[in-house]
Amino acid sequence: MSETPKIGIIIGTIREGRFGEVAARWIFERAAGRTDLACEIADLRNYPLPLYGARDSSPADSAVVSRWQQKLAALDGFIFVTAEYNHSISGALKNALDHAYAEYRRKPAAFVGYGGVGGARAVEHLRLICVELQMAPTRQAVHIGMEPYRAVTSEGKRLADFDHLNRSAEVLLDDLAWWASTLKAGRAERAAA
Repeated sequence: MSETPKIGIIIGTIREGRFGEVAARWIFERAAGRTDLACEIADLRNYPLPLYGARDSSPADSAVVSRWQQKLAALDGFIFVTAEYNHSISGALKNALDHAYAEYRRKPAAFVGYGGVGGARAVEHLRLICVELQMAPTRQAVHIGMEPYRAVTSEGKRLADFDHLNRSAEVLLDDLAWWASTLKAGRAERAAA
């Protein structure tokens, strides 16, 4: 099995002016030169999902849900880029997670958090959700604290200017590559059995 694992970098917010796009592009660029992962950005803005369980869902809503599930099914792992809202993840990301299940199973999940304490509380909450969805959350994560956040948003700096973030990203990507390859082989072996 030689095909490179496909990883979706999921931007977990949809609000205007979000920092998530900056963080997603940065981790995508960090992964671009690697031969052990093939990354793409999956933006929740491109999947206007209805509220999970809403009774007034339309056929168009069903089509969006189906398209989201197909995207997830085609991926071998995930990097969730998450802001921290009220010590947790955004409502949009939780809603997107709730709209699938089988598509997540036995796939790794890694995390890039930003906000207060580098999004650590949101990442911790997201790890628990991922466990419940039968993903394999990785230990390594990138936490973008307020100093680099403000430097990027107010001072014209780039995330790549922060060596500690670049080092954390490399460790995250190394860990994710191992898990993605291992779990992809395991899924293929199970499907063949």
